[in-house]
Amino acid sequence: MEVQRPLLMGVINVTPDSFSDGGSFLDPEDAIAQGLRLAQEGAHVLDIGGESTRPGADPVSEDEELWRVKPVLEGLVDSGATLSIDTMKPGVAKAALELGAGIVNDVTAFRFAPEMAELVAEAGVDCCLMHMLGEPRTMQLDPIYDDVVSDVKAFLEERLAFAVDHGVDEERVWLDPGIGFGKTIEHNLELLRRLDEIVAIGRPVVIGTSRKSFLGKLTGRDVAERLPATIATNVLAYERGAAVFRVHDVAEVADALKVTAATVGSARWTSRST
Repeated sequence: MEVQRPLLMGVINVTPDSFSDGGSFLDPEDAIAQGLRLAQEGAHVLDIGGESTRPGADPVSEDEELWRVKPVLEGLVDSGATLSIDTMKPGVAKAALELGAGIVNDVTAFRFAPEMAELVAEAGVDCCLMHMLGEPRTMQLDPIYDDVVSDVKAFLEERLAFAVDHGVDEERVWLDPGIGFGKTIEHNLELLRRLDEIVAIGRPVVIGTSRKSFLGKLTGRDVAERLPATIATNVLAYERGAAVFRVHDVAEVADALKVTAATVGSARWTSRST
């Protein structure tokens, strides 16, 4: 799809245990209603996930994940937004693509299941490759880097090359530095501070800071009170070149980014339509 900054990706967690809204949208009708609301508020993409990747989260079976996301995908296919499936499992991704999804968002960047690259290539859809240190159950135990920005950049360059080598059109790839995925507060802030170095790879950069725990540690706010901090980080990320903003609160972040774009200017990323 064409990526024009700022592109809003609305989060729909069809899970009982996600850190922010776990259980809120486990019922398909609630999740569909939320998706329609986010699309109306300006979400260009709806990112639907059926497995929590919060720190310490346990994996779920493919059947369980499919059971959670399938009716939601079916209910949102005519929402007007592009549907994204947030999964590391090829079986879930394949089913979602057959139901009309146009993006595969893989937090493992095709490491969990390398065959995901061929699936994306054959389907001719976009994908998002994210940096994560380890796996959700262990990623926050003791994250260590030589230089977090250089290390994350090298990882994303390697995963981009892997995807292209396995048939994915480079123009179809988005990159996510994985804020909060195996990073300390200092790591997250350094990634935001030097995000332009990740942008320099040349692909649209996705930023996902929405309501995350490092914002709570900085502000002392509970998860439901982190919208101002979320907005601040998204504005900073936009100024440093991020293109896609994955958020729970679409309307408020959209307004903030409209003002930011009007102030600092807007650039266009172009990739082939889905």
